[in-house]
Amino acid sequence: MKNYKYIGLLLLSFSVASCDVNNELDKITDPVQAEVALNTNGLDFSSYIAVGASFTAGFTDGALFKAGQENSFPNILAKKFGVGATFTQPLMEDNIGGMLFEGSTIQAPRLTFNGVGPVRLDAIPTTEGTTVLTGGFNNYGIPGAKSFHIFADGLGSLLGVPLELANPYYARMATSATANVLADAMAQSPTFFTLSEIGQNDVLTYATSGGIGVDQSPTATNPTGNLNPGTYGGNDITNPLVFDQVFRAMVTTLTSGEAKGVIATVPDITLLPFFTTVPYNPVPLDEATAEAVNTAYALYNGGLLVAKQNSLIDDAEVEKRTINFSAGQNAVVIIDEDLTDLSGLSIPSYRQTTAEDLLVLPGSAFIGTLADPNNPASVNGVGVALADEWIITADELAKISTATEAYNAIITDVASSNENVAVIDLNAILREAASGIQFDRYTMTTSLVTGGLVSLDGIHLTARGYALMANRILGAIDAKFGSNFTTATNGLAKADDYPTNYSPTLQ
Repeated sequence: MKNYKYIGLLLLSFSVASCDVNNELDKITDPVQAEVALNTNGLDFSSYIAVGASFTAGFTDGALFKAGQENSFPNILAKKFGVGATFTQPLMEDNIGGMLFEGSTIQAPRLTFNGVGPVRLDAIPTTEGTTVLTGGFNNYGIPGAKSFHIFADGLGSLLGVPLELANPYYARMATSATANVLADAMAQSPTFFTLSEIGQNDVLTYATSGGIGVDQSPTATNPTGNLNPGTYGGNDITNPLVFDQVFRAMVTTLTSGEAKGVIATVPDITLLPFFTTVPYNPVPLDEATAEAVNTAYALYNGGLLVAKQNSLIDDAEVEKRTINFSAGQNAVVIIDEDLTDLSGLSIPSYRQTTAEDLLVLPGSAFIGTLADPNNPASVNGVGVALADEWIITADELAKISTATEAYNAIITDVASSNENVAVIDLNAILREAASGIQFDRYTMTTSLVTGGLVSLDGIHLTARGYALMANRILGAIDAKFGSNFTTATNGLAKADDYPTNYSPTLQ
């Protein structure tokens, strides 16, 4: 329906000698909105410090680059806090993204959309990781950082970077080779802080690797689990008991000078398009091809019946492991290490995916390719089973969910017991976005490329997504501390001021 600013009347004109009729009507103008002054209710934003991981840094489209950093949610908040001019970030050298270390590329350039899908920008990064920035910063968002990394001395060691013992993003901004992130942040004497994504990477690397890692959480046979994060692998799930200790210590430290702040829950990362874009049944086959594939798997299926006869597996596992293709869309064949080991009968741990499994986004470029270019039967996901790295199984999903819920219980407990801390529920926001979340005139979803909320890497937010996140943080500040960002004139970020895609020409 159109909106009309003016009302026109259809008049019948008559020649009336004795009257001079004026047919012009006054314009109906839009009502003037009353200015609402910002009331911070005594909050001190003079030294706003952001601590976190990739979201805090402004990581988007698979890379960290200058425009993304300038549209990071902490930088957006700083502008609304009135300290945008003094909010300092460790800016990258370009908008290509990625990083060099002693001239070699160690982090890839950003992704762009080529009309079909996300592709890496065809350019070479110019940011040299060994060039250390000096001075204090306000944004301590460290891409890739897990919870216990924030306290880790030496995370910024340049010597440790090529050995994968240090973080390249922190190494270029750390005050020394032995410094830790929280100590450097506290050196800025924060009066207000945000602490976000703490806990996200503690499960994310396990998930993006397809569950290749160890869940270090407590078990029935090991009630404490592994409490030494120094022994963890890069893809391991952090023990919630470790998370509890480090997260509470972070908040205690950040509020030690009476600073106030906002902490954030960990979202259910499996709702992100990195895990939801590729369907569990992505293989289209015609009837003849399906019959040929089934013939190839007949010996394998027969072996399952032998295993059952030997009481090695039951009917349910036979059904779960049976391979069967048909005309139409088909589930892929995978290796599932949680199945009963039948290697003694030379039967591999194969099964087809179900709707409970998640295929990771990089699988879209791998499934359907030939494992052996000279063998047309070696189709990955059909004739050749997919390795663990391409799938998150239901068992692995349960581990991710259990750890995430444990982290969030700790985060909400900290918020409820500390009068200086507000909380933003990123988990609830992501669930809302799965079906559509409103931001000004846009309905944003978690769909890859078209959803507007999540960037081309399927994990990190777009600039508009970070603006929405900033607004939700401002709403949490209002609710906890009595400010009025959500009702003040220009108190919130505007969706139209932030893009969802960056041009490949931006370099």
